[in-house]
Amino acid sequence: MVVQIGMELYMTGIGTIVNSLAVLVGGSLGVLFNKNLKEKYQEILLQALGISVIFVGLTGSLSGLFYVEGSVIKTKDIMLLILSLAIGSLFGELIGIEKGIENVGEKIKKKFSKGGENDTFIEGFVSATLLVCVGAMAVVGSFEDGLKGDPTMLFTKSILDFASIMVIASALGKGAVFSAFPMFLYQGSLTLLAKIVAPLLTDAIVGSLSTVGSALIFAIGINMCF
Repeated sequence: MVVQIGMELYMTGIGTIVNSLAVLVGGSLGVLFNKNLKEKYQEILLQALGISVIFVGLTGSLSGLFYVEGSVIKTKDIMLLILSLAIGSLFGELIGIEKGIENVGEKIKKKFSKGGENDTFIEGFVSATLLVCVGAMAVVGSFEDGLKGDPTMLFTKSILDFASIMVIASALGKGAVFSAFPMFLYQGSLTLLAKIVAPLLTDAIVGSLSTVGSALIFAIGINMCF
């Protein structure tokens, strides 16, 4: 299905396709650098991208929270945003989402580690896969692609993943390149799911999801910079 956004036409799912290609290309370049990408340049690159993410998240949040009626700027859904972030944070901490993900990654590394080059390959693959699959941008971006046909957030994620995977591949080798495949399956499945449930959701629900997701993206940018 092709969806028009403004004057642009996008095929549903194009965001994940572009994201996967960005990981493949970035990882391949990282392998070519082969540990020659200096740490100073890595930090500068990631901080610059972090600033970009801050503005992407800020723009999405503000557009969802403010609107103009006549000549007056009004707010909406602010309490919903506060409650969503508060309840989500408490629930995530209660069930230990972040720690659980880290434990899964460590178990996979230990299970497949046999020493030598294979050990590095698995570490690169697992580290890169967790990086590109875990987080708000993967989930919110995939849902926006499926619900609204808007791949903008996944396009932004593609730029971030390109740089991040290049850094990981430079340090840990070609295993990072293969993270593109589980990411493609994961995000593609979320986009397909969103497309299926889209008729059941109102515009207000979709808008609220985007607003809360954008706030999380803003927080990611802050973490990247500081």
